[in-house]
Amino acid sequence: MSETAWEIEKAAHILKLLGDKTRLTIVAILKQRECCVCELLEVFNMSQPSVSQHLRKLKDAGLIKEERRGQWIYYSLHPQNKEYDLMEAILQHIPDQTENIRRIEETNPTLRCGC
Repeated sequence: MSETAWEIEKAAHILKLLGDKTRLTIVAILKQRECCVCELLEVFNMSQPSVSQHLRKLKDAGLIKEERRGQWIYYSLHPQNKEYDLMEAILQHIPDQTENIRRIEETNPTLRCGC
């Protein structure tokens, strides 16, 4: 496969990942602040394993990174990833996530889950 074809393949994979509304929202939130899974559960009406599956796909693509703090894992964007510029360009067209972040901070799920 030529380098150009490989670059198109990688871009198509990133676009496919970010074509999912949940993953796109997760990335938009992480652009503003790092989060653990329990915090993201406040935003999405889905189970913890479902949110974790979305995070795993983003992490496997290198778009996000994780940092373990004790028994908890916090997720953030991975700006050193080669495809970060593509993701950043997409995020410029996504609404600000202040309302979702406010919901996370008001409910303070880290007190319940011990993050």
